[in-house]
Amino acid sequence: MAMASSSTSYKEYEIRKRNPNPKVAALLVIDMQNYFAAMAKPILQNLLTTIRLCRRASIPVIFTRHSHKSPSDYGMLDEWWNGDLIFDGTPESQLMPELDRRPHQDHVVDKNTYSAFRGTGLEDYLKERGVQEVIVTGVMTNLCCETTAREAFVRGFRVFFSTDATATSDEELHEATLKNLAYGFAYLVDCNRLDQAL
Repeated sequence: MAMASSSTSYKEYEIRKRNPNPKVAALLVIDMQNYFAAMAKPILQNLLTTIRLCRRASIPVIFTRHSHKSPSDYGMLDEWWNGDLIFDGTPESQLMPELDRRPHQDHVVDKNTYSAFRGTGLEDYLKERGVQEVIVTGVMTNLCCETTAREAFVRGFRVFFSTDATATSDEELHEATLKNLAYGFAYLVDCNRLDQAL
């Protein structure tokens, strides 16, 4: 099998195009917490636009919040990140105040690993509400966003992944995720696509 040059854009793999169906979609806003503020700030306006567009189309908005309560829920993350974890109850664990959150309307999913599905009840929550599609936004593109997108796909959800309302520590990792997801897991969208589609 031929190896693609690392300079290729994710657009080369984006051969499938589709728009979300607002009647069966949900927006997942992954881990937009104070801990990730420096990484998240550059995409904040695009994320707020995405949230606004989804609300306009009556698409439910679900926020995830990553944190740890005790060593029993650290899993491999403690070893992998040398103990640099987000602990529940700390300011770092809180969702960023700039987010357009509606506490009585938006669901918040607490998680303790890269996947928003593992041990959270998210799949049942979505299926009970007739959700068949998810739009993934937030941080980090290549860790929690990508893992959640892949898990959604294998659980039978149609996945849409934002190219401009996701972020990670560097552009190369961001681009690698977009290539992988466009190749095998997700339809790519951005604020402009969603504005036209919704």
